Amino acid sequence: MMKKFFSLSALFFFLSTAAFAQGGFVGPSATSEAKTIVEAKDLPDDARVTLQGNIVRALGDEKYLFRDKTGEIVVEIDDEIWRGQTVEPRDAVEIRGEIDRDWGFSVEIEADTLKKL
Repeated sequence: MMKKFFSLSALFFFLSTAAFAQGGFVGPSATSEAKTIVEAKDLPDDARVTLQGNIVRALGDEKYLFRDKTGEIVVEIDDEIWRGQTVEPRDAVEIRGEIDRDWGFSVEIEADTLKKL
């Protein structure tokens, strides 16, 4: 009985390793990055995003309300990410970063870069 268990375990291990190597267990969020807020809100924690839109207002504590044509989301932009840029709500920007899920309830973007377009 124990020998069968180890044989089956080894078989599943090799099959899953082969499938993973061929991309069989990689979901769409792991292979692509969100381009809109609607797409971003469906992604798991730490998924990559590149969004274009407008920073419409400061919320305090390095958090800002960001809007694109599909909706709004809170973006955390650390002081060093600004790199001296001044951005008005009318200015289009590109934000690159990752999804930050807080216990599965709220979704924010943690910005890595900010570029005025």
